[in-house]
Amino acid sequence: MPGMRGRSARWWFFGAAVVAAGAAALDPSGLRRHLVLSAEVRRMQRENARLSADNAALSREVRALRGDPAALERAAREELRFVRPGEKVYWLGSGEGAP
Repeated sequence: MPGMRGRSARWWFFGAAVVAAGAAALDPSGLRRHLVLSAEVRRMQRENARLSADNAALSREVRALRGDPAALERAAREELRFVRPGEKVYWLGSGEGAP
């Protein structure tokens, strides 16, 4: 039966491929490791994009603080809570952010 021998060889090949795929899936350095590392790469790419956007915003702020007196005054007032002599400060609200 010549046709049976070809089919039998195909089944052996298919069975070997299934066993190899199963071994790769169960091997700690195989498919599972690849999936874990792929997820980690995607997470790091998102984090890098967020950090890049943060860096761009900080660069814009640095340029503004170096060249724009109004921006420098705004930063001193908001972040350092500076006031000009003679100004009165009124805190409204729950006290959050109050000195």
